[in-house]
Amino acid sequence: MKTTALIVEDENPSARRLQRLLEKYDMEVVDHCGSLESTIQWFKQHQHPDVLFLDIQLGDGLSFELFQQVQVSCPIIFTTAYDQYAIQAFKFNSIDYLLKPIDEEELKRAIEAFKRHQQPLSTTQIQQLLLRTQQQKNYKERFTVKVGEHLKIFKTADIALFYSHDKANYLLYKNGRHYMIDHTLEELEALISPIDYFRISRKFIVHYRYINEVIAYTNSRLRVVLTTDFSELLIVSRDRVKAFKAWLEDE
Repeated sequence: MKTTALIVEDENPSARRLQRLLEKYDMEVVDHCGSLESTIQWFKQHQHPDVLFLDIQLGDGLSFELFQQVQVSCPIIFTTAYDQYAIQAFKFNSIDYLLKPIDEEELKRAIEAFKRHQQPLSTTQIQQLLLRTQQQKNYKERFTVKVGEHLKIFKTADIALFYSHDKANYLLYKNGRHYMIDHTLEELEALISPIDYFRISRKFIVHYRYINEVIAYTNSRLRVVLTTDFSELLIVSRDRVKAFKAWLEDE
């Protein structure tokens, strides 16, 4: 009988890639949940899987809130771009903690650990994993962009915004100039620090240092105003407002 797995991930491309990887290891993905609320409802209505692959920062809140609503009996492998949550994650039935973009060898090792033990980590194992994640994750400190025949180098700390427009992706430098980049916003989320940046919608990732003010907007949403000029409205998606407020408070 195949091992059953549930994927909780709010980015569909990441969920599809993880499912393909899991199927290579003869695991059956029984479902995919894209939000905290849908995950809570899923656990209330279904038999729990053998293992849960759980993203932490979802559009409608941190997945830790799941454990306040339901009793999750299965082991958990966290899959996230946010290494600052590692200590909190290990308070639960954690088998491993994988940083995005997920390395296939790291995933294989986590699956083997799950099949071998199927029990929470010891304090010593937690300390070893925290050390590994700290060594593994180094956020990108600069971006190189080709402008004509020249290469321009931008410090990540000086980039106010990453955004998508007309099927292309750009960075907004602190002086208000725009430059096209090769990375998708999904790739950028794994490359830049979640302490500094937050993806407020499918189109925009903002740097906290360049937020001038946050204003209430229609339909329970928020509008972000930057310290540098930007012609488009920066609206925090309604399903991300709660997580955005929590992120601001952490700052």
